[in-house]
Amino acid sequence: MKDSAKRAFDIAGSGLVLVVLAPLLAALALWIKLDSPGRVLFRQRRVGRGQQEFRILKFRSMVERDPDRIDQHSEQAIIEGNDPRITRSGRVLRKTSLDELPQLWNILVGDMSVVGPRPVLPEQVEVVPPDCMARFDVRPGLTGLAQVRGRRSLSWLQQVQADAEYARNHGFFYDLWLILRTFHVVATGHGIYGGEGQNWRAYRDDMRERNGGQK
Repeated sequence: MKDSAKRAFDIAGSGLVLVVLAPLLAALALWIKLDSPGRVLFRQRRVGRGQQEFRILKFRSMVERDPDRIDQHSEQAIIEGNDPRITRSGRVLRKTSLDELPQLWNILVGDMSVVGPRPVLPEQVEVVPPDCMARFDVRPGLTGLAQVRGRRSLSWLQQVQADAEYARNHGFFYDLWLILRTFHVVATGHGIYGGEGQNWRAYRDDMRERNGGQK
């Protein structure tokens, strides 16, 4: 019953917001197209509920290359907020999280939920500790507990621990509180770029070293 109510809220909420924000979405699409050549949207493989893969949608915020290919150096640049591949429109979209709005469609079709753990890349699944695998018991979300607590300023371990905590305790009023908190986080820009937290690649390398260099 709890899952059915959550899904009904997702369908109603995402459908309504898509209709209301249609003019804004169209304006953003035009801005992206005029700002740099290439597609307006990009799709990227992510892992969601039950470790099932789907294609997440975002407004393109980088120069048109291969959004699926992010090497270690460029990922660190993204975390620090100085990636030269980010377009002028992309900087605004990322700062305001408007680049995530196309995921309302992912929510409407059932790939995602309004609130839940952020969907991870396929290669990140193996870096989720066993005691945090509960994060895959719920649909990934547009926002979640980790995003409210600090987004990229959190370490990888802190993020997945928050994800698992949410999965074990989610409910209607909890989701509503997280949505309200998200507006505050987006307005203040808290955690949009990384702080001192260890990212997932560093966490993976640390675990491999502890396990004797196993891959």
